[in-house]
Amino acid sequence: MVALSAHDWLLSLAGGVLIGLSAGGLMLAVGQIAGISGLFKHALHGRVESILFLVGLPLGALLVSAVTGEAAPVAFAAPWRLVLAGLLVGIGARLGNGCTSGHAVCGIARLSVRSLVATVVFMAVGMAVVAVVGGAPS
Repeated sequence: MVALSAHDWLLSLAGGVLIGLSAGGLMLAVGQIAGISGLFKHALHGRVESILFLVGLPLGALLVSAVTGEAAPVAFAAPWRLVLAGLLVGIGARLGNGCTSGHAVCGIARLSVRSLVATVVFMAVGMAVVAVVGGAPS
């Protein structure tokens, strides 16, 4: 268990607010759901707003790191595990017609029953996988 400080809570709250604002802003500005798999697909087809949104994700993390002076902890699995995980997540996102960001953040906010069911399934499978293969190295 990791103990969180008040600073950690404030950063988490700020991050949640910014995710909500950016998801709502994208929906209001261009009518697009802020699901990462959908944004990635649209970016591959040259949609500028999708490309900008995706570029903003790591830039936001770099900005927080620069402002706080703290580097985010890095824990990587073996390359073959990363490739396998990426393929499985991609297949799951395709089968689920979206990913956790689209369904959990945006779909549940729109009161979509399909998104609620998809999110429960995503979380249950994720917990089962961690229970079987273990989490990030400590």
